[in-house]
Amino acid sequence: MRRTEHWFEPARFGLFVHWGPWARAGWEASWPLVGGVVTLPLGQDIPAATYHANAAGWQPDPAAPEAWVAAAAAAGMRYAVLTTRHHDGYALWPSRHGDHGVAKGAPGVDIVAAFVAACRRHGLKIGFYYSLPDWHHPDYPAFTDAMRPYVFGGYQAATPEQWARYQAYVRGQITELLSDYGPIDMIWFDGAWERSAELWDTVGLERLIRQLQPDILINDRLPGQGDFATPEQFVPPEPPATPWETCLTMNMSWGFNAGDDRYKSPAALVHTLCEVAGRGGNLLLNIGPDGAGRIPAPQAERMAEFARWMGRHGEAIIGTKAGLKPWQFPGPTTCKGNTLYCHLLMQPVAPVSVRGVPVQHLKQVSVLGHDGPLPFETRIPVLDELMHVDGPGEVVIDVPEALRDPVATVLVLEFDCDPARIAPATES
Repeated sequence: MRRTEHWFEPARFGLFVHWGPWARAGWEASWPLVGGVVTLPLGQDIPAATYHANAAGWQPDPAAPEAWVAAAAAAGMRYAVLTTRHHDGYALWPSRHGDHGVAKGAPGVDIVAAFVAACRRHGLKIGFYYSLPDWHHPDYPAFTDAMRPYVFGGYQAATPEQWARYQAYVRGQITELLSDYGPIDMIWFDGAWERSAELWDTVGLERLIRQLQPDILINDRLPGQGDFATPEQFVPPEPPATPWETCLTMNMSWGFNAGDDRYKSPAALVHTLCEVAGRGGNLLLNIGPDGAGRIPAPQAERMAEFARWMGRHGEAIIGTKAGLKPWQFPGPTTCKGNTLYCHLLMQPVAPVSVRGVPVQHLKQVSVLGHDGPLPFETRIPVLDELMHVDGPGEVVIDVPEALRDPVATVLVLEFDCDPARIAPATES
């Protein structure tokens, strides 16, 4: 049994939280420090000294994680991942390794502890994001304006002595995160592109992590290791061969970017969740709270729409596996046991067809969230019908307008066998 089968693959939906001192200024997370990056077109370009000075005096509210996690639970999410330390090096827990974070800037505050407690209260699995680079740490070395423009794969090398100290720092912080907060379900690395797997000693890091948390999941951004793939800002047309999770922003930014109003519509985000689940993956949807820890209004509105939609349709997402092939239905499909869920992402203008399914084993069709069955017709080749062949056929369903959801309607087809089974063409 894969590690991911226990809870990760059935979860299908999680919350990503990017929060740090950048939110106080309304900047994108970390990247303004190095002059921005092309993949975040609405990010800023902030001198290094100005960027780091913004962290001074920031008092993150330890009550904030409760609101984030409560919203996640209401939206049907099953796990949450917090940026414990992003590339800018600011630690949201009182680390005993390094002095850039709440230990010095906000004594007595531990956002990681508050996040963990909120997740446990609401029954969500717990994930920690941790950046392998630290653009503030002197031994990394720290990024300076003289190092601009930032070049992927071209970050300044550390001396052997610096690198030994930096490795001890990283291992010390990871040990804290995986020792001081009880069982942790996931560690989500990032930033490995700046060094080789050998320099990061990914084999040694993986060994340390498994010693501290034997049941933890590790993402694939610890090069050569990891339990699941992490396509970013993109839904792959074909699912990866391994368990996977798409991480996605609601707008164009990960952090609270005051100038970014380019939001995906609530319907588009729900459709993305359906498409990801229909390919057998997870959606890790991001929020970027403001400096006070509040979820921005456009993001709160989208979380509320997920709460509405998932309240009625969650069973078609959570605990499902990928359904039919794309040619069999004009939309994503998911399966759970002998039940097939067909996700209508467009309002139908004609009866809907589900093709290549074992129609003689179909017992009932309904609209998820509504009582009572729907009438349906089945079609099979004439000769198969005359010869009583138990083969694949087509189901035709008329979906009444009164039963349609304004965002995405889900049809439920209940069989007495695996709905993805295509029976061999043999005589009965």
